[in-house]
Amino acid sequence: MMISPNSRVKLIVPAPVQELSPNSPLVNYALRGLERCWLPKERRWSHIYHLDGRASPNESIAQSDVFYTLNVLLGMSRVAHLPADIDLPEIFHRNATDLTAFPVRKYAFGMALWAAAELRLPIPDRVRFALKAILSDESQWRAFRAQDLGMLLTGVIAQARAGEREWLCFAGPLYRFLKERFHSESGLFFDAPAGFRRRFASFATQTYLSIACYQYGEFTGDVSALVMADACVCNLIALQGPQGEWPWFFDAMSGRVLDFYEVYSVHQYGMAPALLEWAERFGRRGARDALVKGFNWVLGHNQLGRTMLVPELSLTIRSQVRKNELKTRAPRMLRALGNAWFGNGEALIDPARVGVRLECRSYELGWILWSFGRRTDLRDLTDYPAFRDT
Repeated sequence: MMISPNSRVKLIVPAPVQELSPNSPLVNYALRGLERCWLPKERRWSHIYHLDGRASPNESIAQSDVFYTLNVLLGMSRVAHLPADIDLPEIFHRNATDLTAFPVRKYAFGMALWAAAELRLPIPDRVRFALKAILSDESQWRAFRAQDLGMLLTGVIAQARAGEREWLCFAGPLYRFLKERFHSESGLFFDAPAGFRRRFASFATQTYLSIACYQYGEFTGDVSALVMADACVCNLIALQGPQGEWPWFFDAMSGRVLDFYEVYSVHQYGMAPALLEWAERFGRRGARDALVKGFNWVLGHNQLGRTMLVPELSLTIRSQVRKNELKTRAPRMLRALGNAWFGNGEALIDPARVGVRLECRSYELGWILWSFGRRTDLRDLTDYPAFRDT
């Protein structure tokens, strides 16, 4: 058939092929959420993004912003593809340097060590001097809380693993201090080296010290560190709630749960997976199932039967909490004291008395990046429909 020269021929142009992201939908979800938490003037991610509909949802507290930003950068070290406008070296240098300008806890310096090692970035000189002072004066270690010790030891090992051997001299003394002063016969870890507050330990206490033990044990070959970490994980799995809840407060002396609440989303999808990744690597039975069960809590398999995601913002809801404790921690502390004194265990309460804390913190998204940035074996979680950009 001949086509007349005057005929209008409609050309069919193929649609451009959309390049598939090397990141999982979960990782891209967290990256989109972090865009909302970004404070462009300060070059940091915010302390809180409020989810209550206020006009200016980002709340900034400088010393917290700085630590959270370093936590986010740690997570980004495991992400295959980052947005082009994220200048990792510049953001790290600015915020690491700010550690010496704000009243931050010692664990923030540990996070700087860890993030710098994973990103292969130099530590600013003034921060290096401050860290050497902290690590060299063992008399000051008595003031360490578990998070301080855990992050400093993890940071030291991460630096040594990255070839910065100048930090390795601190690893042995830090580990011995952990083993002597923070390890409980119950299998859990104490929150402090001494004092009344010592036995009241959080889920974060267990996470940071266990990760430090795994890191130290793997790097140095010290089996005792691996045994301590495994014993803690074994206990945590046994104490996990019926719908995957990771309890918040423990009596490290007896190994009992003192309070399940608040149940924090970041523990469910970020910090527990970070710890359980190590446990899986060393063959802890039940670690993978505990990870999946805990993550599914965020997706709606929880007391309230509701998702803890905010897909339209690519953010997450911080926690489930007793309604009467949304604005005060006093009842929680008194209850923990009573349970410890009388030897009581703690269970979940009537869902009618449970509410949610409507906020998201940037470091929570950073833990998603760290825990799932390199995982391709949990697609039921990482490719969950709510994480896709619609």
